Amino acid sequence: MCRNIRPLFNFDPPATHEEVEAASLQFVRKLSGFAKPSQVNQAAFNRAVKDIAKVARRLIESLETQAPPRNREVEAAKAKARALERFG
Repeated sequence: MCRNIRPLFNFDPPATHEEVEAASLQFVRKLSGFAKPSQVNQAAFNRAVKDIAKVARRLIESLETQAPPRNREVEAAKAKARALERFG
């Protein structure tokens, strides 16, 4: 359920709004236990996603590091190699 929750800090280019939203959505899904909330809970669910995305963006923008930014393609290739080794 949480496949879109990935590290978003210290990448070049920086995390997009869509990536932060996707991670926030997955986080709210995990906390609530709903993949898709009922109509009665939809407004609260959407508000939580929006609030968490805002806080996550503020966190990412306020973090500092001396490490050089990571390359998305290189990190994706590493993840793919790990998955291949793990799952064959």
